[in-house]
Amino acid sequence: MTQRRALVVRGGWEGHQPVRATELFLPFLERHDFTVRIEESTKVYADAAAMADTDLVVQCMTMAEITADQVAGLSAAVVAGTGLTGWHGGIVDAFRASSDYLHLVGGQFATHPGQEPCERRGGEQDNFLPHTVTVTDLGREHPITAGIADIDLVTEQYWVLHDDLIDVLATTVHPTRDWHPWHRPVTSPAIWTRRWGAGRVVVTTPGHSLDVLEHPSVRTVIERGMLWATRTASAS
Repeated sequence: MTQRRALVVRGGWEGHQPVRATELFLPFLERHDFTVRIEESTKVYADAAAMADTDLVVQCMTMAEITADQVAGLSAAVVAGTGLTGWHGGIVDAFRASSDYLHLVGGQFATHPGQEPCERRGGEQDNFLPHTVTVTDLGREHPITAGIADIDLVTEQYWVLHDDLIDVLATTVHPTRDWHPWHRPVTSPAIWTRRWGAGRVVVTTPGHSLDVLEHPSVRTVIERGMLWATRTASAS
């Protein structure tokens, strides 16, 4: 099999453990004949030669900042066929000030609703809610999520603002509670793909902590997403 090239870009907010989280997936990439380059900043995105030589970008960069030339370089690489994937805040809560980045990935974290106020103790568990990631009809047929049952989790449940140029493979529903300001349940995309030029983007919103990333179904979706997003021969 021809060796492929993956670029892991990690950093930003340490609460998502970008080093340990990405290292969970390095053996998978190596088993699937990727050579892996790891970068701790987004500077590489502005290196046109490096990006042209990259078949897949795995990004775990929560919040942080990105320059205009870096996001332009990433977008140009995806348009030319480089795949882009990531999970949770590492891809949809990245570079909040960049509308061009938001345009590329198609969705952005808005919030993760919390527990009832009287139950909150001031830690991250205040935002851990039992919820279900429900595979859509499209998802049942898609190679990333085919055969995956609905996923029950107790972790952050992302509320995502998005456009309609995404193909939604799974959703999650935010119910209304007495302490919430919204008046009816809200359905958010939880797993989606996006075609961008010759490239493919895959977003998986579960993944706040290592135990969620190690959930068999979540991990399977992320790993399948890496393979699906990778540059295809027609995009070479």
